[in-house]
Amino acid sequence: MAERRQNGEERDEGFEILDLAEARRRGWLKDMFPKDLSAKSVGTQIAVGGVSGWVAGYLFQKVGKLAATAVGGGFLLLQIADHAGYVKINWKRVEKDMEKYKKEIHKQAERAYPDIAGVFQQAKTFMQQNMVVAGGFAGGFLIGLAS
Repeated sequence: MAERRQNGEERDEGFEILDLAEARRRGWLKDMFPKDLSAKSVGTQIAVGGVSGWVAGYLFQKVGKLAATAVGGGFLLLQIADHAGYVKINWKRVEKDMEKYKKEIHKQAERAYPDIAGVFQQAKTFMQQNMVVAGGFAGGFLIGLAS
């Protein structure tokens, strides 16, 4: 405890020491976001959904812009090179190869992630049970996209 004199009177200030190692062991994040958010207040549910939605929307916006710029820029350069006569593109072969690779990627994804339908079902169940959180997430996501 620290004592100080301020304006002629003594004041007792208490300081609390926070042990971050203890907080990490205790699992504060699990306490903050329990498995069943419906047990928390409506305000907490909206805040959790809104903040997580805003972060997801903001990151989606930034990554999406970067990906769109890279793909669009590459396509634009390819079109310019084709138009200028530097390259000749066989578009029918490109389309045929894209269909072949699309099917191959779909097969590999089914082999690598056979229970992806279960993940979608879990997400659907979570949203049905936590409608307020899902609504907050949707609103936050849209705000994140706009910011």
